[in-house]
Amino acid sequence: MKNLLGQINTPSRVVVVAFLAVVITGTGLLSLPVAVEEGQHVSWTSALFTATSAVCVTGLAMHDTAAHWSFFGEIVLLVLMQIGGFGIMTLSSILAVLVSGKLGLRARLNTQAETKTLGPGDVRRVIVGVAKVTVIAEVLTATVLAARFVTGYGEPVGRAIYYGIFHAISAFTNAGFALWSDSVMGFVTDPWICLPLALAVIAGGLGFPVYAVLRENWRRPSRWTLHAKITLWMTAVLLLGGTLAVTAIEWSNPGTMGGLSPGLRIMAGFFHSTMTRSGGLNSIDTSQMSENSWLVSDVLMFIGAGSAGTAGGIKVTTFALLGFVILAELRGEPDVSAGRRRVPEQLQRQALTIALLSVASVAVGTFALMMATPFKLDRVLFEVISAFGTVGLSTGITADVGTAGHLILTVLMFVGRLGPVTLGAALALHVQTRRFRYPEERPLVG
Repeated sequence: MKNLLGQINTPSRVVVVAFLAVVITGTGLLSLPVAVEEGQHVSWTSALFTATSAVCVTGLAMHDTAAHWSFFGEIVLLVLMQIGGFGIMTLSSILAVLVSGKLGLRARLNTQAETKTLGPGDVRRVIVGVAKVTVIAEVLTATVLAARFVTGYGEPVGRAIYYGIFHAISAFTNAGFALWSDSVMGFVTDPWICLPLALAVIAGGLGFPVYAVLRENWRRPSRWTLHAKITLWMTAVLLLGGTLAVTAIEWSNPGTMGGLSPGLRIMAGFFHSTMTRSGGLNSIDTSQMSENSWLVSDVLMFIGAGSAGTAGGIKVTTFALLGFVILAELRGEPDVSAGRRRVPEQLQRQALTIALLSVASVAVGTFALMMATPFKLDRVLFEVISAFGTVGLSTGITADVGTAGHLILTVLMFVGRLGPVTLGAALALHVQTRRFRYPEERPLVG
């Protein structure tokens, strides 16, 4: 029994249980009559789906957020987004820093599991940096948005500030909730709304370890860690590639970009490319996009953004490491190297495991959702990857997938937020160290 309790309290399992506790709490709060507008009804499925979407910073919604949820309900969503995006273990540790000025070993290990810092000694430095980055990014974004809502749209100051804060948190945490029925489609021509939101999504998706490196050596790229280099380069490549692909495909589509000027089409393409990295807001009608654009979006959503940040997906470092493994194999090199650094075999296996488990999760989720709904493969696959990658974009079927479909998407959002490896480690009953090795034998491959 003592051994079992010790396993239950491992950091990975604590993270899973903590996220689950927040989801359950959020479900209870959103189930209250005060959480919905007068005349609206909320079922337990709706409350659970929405709470999971907020905590897992996804943004998929069964209802029109502004029309269905009351001010109390919106505040609950806001808090859940902040907790989910910030990481409940990180938030708890920061509170411990502020209250006691020091962290216990268990708190440090739990935060390490959430933020993927290098060791227990780095946790306090990283989480204080997390707090600073979060506050600065959200305050700057909220200020720009609020000022624009007042000067450009005539909103009262109080409402403009509320809109600014809500959408700044939604963007930085990569949650994707918006207080308009069409997300941010009404602002597709306004760079003062679209660009701050896009930059906040990018900032949240880079991952907190990158900021720690940039703070120390931002003028000396040669001293950047391999993780920081891969994250920044892959972020730039995927943003540019996604922008070019989506803009080219949708250039003449009257349902999306066809009616915009060339400059605004490029901005809309950049915004969509950014949001597929886990942002979830949309400035063009995703349901009217071509199937080719959906496929490009599927790839971008599955990859996601940086590790230890607010984004989902398998992460850009995982994707890049798999590319380095393939390149080394094609070259016949004995070691996998990247940026004049050798990549450990354990990390290679971890990247492969994450990728394969993610593919399996998407495949199983897609099959299950197709069995439960009448929708075709392209729309179902988009919805499943959006849920698993905690993105929040949809082709318009979220509200119509039924109770079984909503439960499937709920599971996918939860698993996608925590990661297949983290969830698997948290649920494992035993951790064994093998004291022997079997004889080697080579099966045929290919």
